[in-house]
Amino acid sequence: MTASRRLAVDTTLALAFLLAACSPNAREQEVEFRVPVSVGEVGTGLVEDRIVATGTLRPPEMIQLVAGTNGILSYARNADGRRLAEGDQVEAGQLIAEIIGDDVRIEARTEATEGRYYAALRDFESSESLFSDGLITEQELRRAEAELADARVAMEASRLRESRARLVTPISGVVQSLGRQFTNAPAADGQLVGASFVVAEIAPIERMIADVALVGPDFSRVRIGQKARVRHYAWEDRRFPGTVTRLAPNIDPMTRTFTAEVAIANPKRDLRPGMFVEVTLIAERREEVPVVPRTAVAERGGVKVVFVLQGQKVTRREVVVGLGDDDVVEIRDGLDVGERIVVKGLETLSDGTRVRVSGA
Repeated sequence: MTASRRLAVDTTLALAFLLAACSPNAREQEVEFRVPVSVGEVGTGLVEDRIVATGTLRPPEMIQLVAGTNGILSYARNADGRRLAEGDQVEAGQLIAEIIGDDVRIEARTEATEGRYYAALRDFESSESLFSDGLITEQELRRAEAELADARVAMEASRLRESRARLVTPISGVVQSLGRQFTNAPAADGQLVGASFVVAEIAPIERMIADVALVGPDFSRVRIGQKARVRHYAWEDRRFPGTVTRLAPNIDPMTRTFTAEVAIANPKRDLRPGMFVEVTLIAERREEVPVVPRTAVAERGGVKVVFVLQGQKVTRREVVVGLGDDDVVEIRDGLDVGERIVVKGLETLSDGTRVRVSGA
């Protein structure tokens, strides 16, 4: 092989090696990595500053009908002849029960006192006639007048004792309990009961009161007239509207909490006294304000930031947040409605990071 030919072969081999060294298969390629993220838009919505507490329901008022004398218990009947029962609706002025028997009659002594009164009345009228004819002195007339007054007081006291044997409700409401004994068993008709026996408890329940215990910082954010929502686990998706009607003037020395009374509309009587409920007090409410998902806001260097999507990159934006809950938060400054922001996958993002949108 001539020298010129060997030179040509060497040159060809050198070029081949050089091309091989520059090919993609000969060295590792630089791979561009994009962070997968999910994005959403800045929208508008409603946000609230909420105080969540618990409370126990009770009626706004309750009347106890108590036996005023010893005797035999007899409960009243409804229009259909059925004995009154717990849960029945009763109206103001309705007879609930009577205490009957000789004990009541003897204690009242109504017949005797009425007889004494009418006899004293006749004596007084006769004395007035005799006095006008000058047949008796004024002193004798005044004595007859005093005896009449004493007889009237005795008769009215007897009638009052007798009336107490008829237990009439002064308010309308639902019968909460009827004659529960120490064993918690209902008293039967015909049972002998003593004075001070609780014959019935009646309360209206179309409106309920929740007594809510609040700690100091929360109590300072509650005011009379503030709106509330009440939830019971029996109705997971239902909320009962309420209003704060009273704030306790002092602190409970045992629990170191304040009590707020929340009135709750209960027209269907679904809520019952004694229920344990969750009460949400609305300290502040803002509507139609810019909001983003809570997951879209991160804290970097002590400031709140979001990442705004611009093409295939994100830009870090400082924001000022306002009210919010576990799901959304109000944006008071830093974003405009309609801007696209990262809502998931922002843990490793920084200003200018290239991203790949994998969900919305």
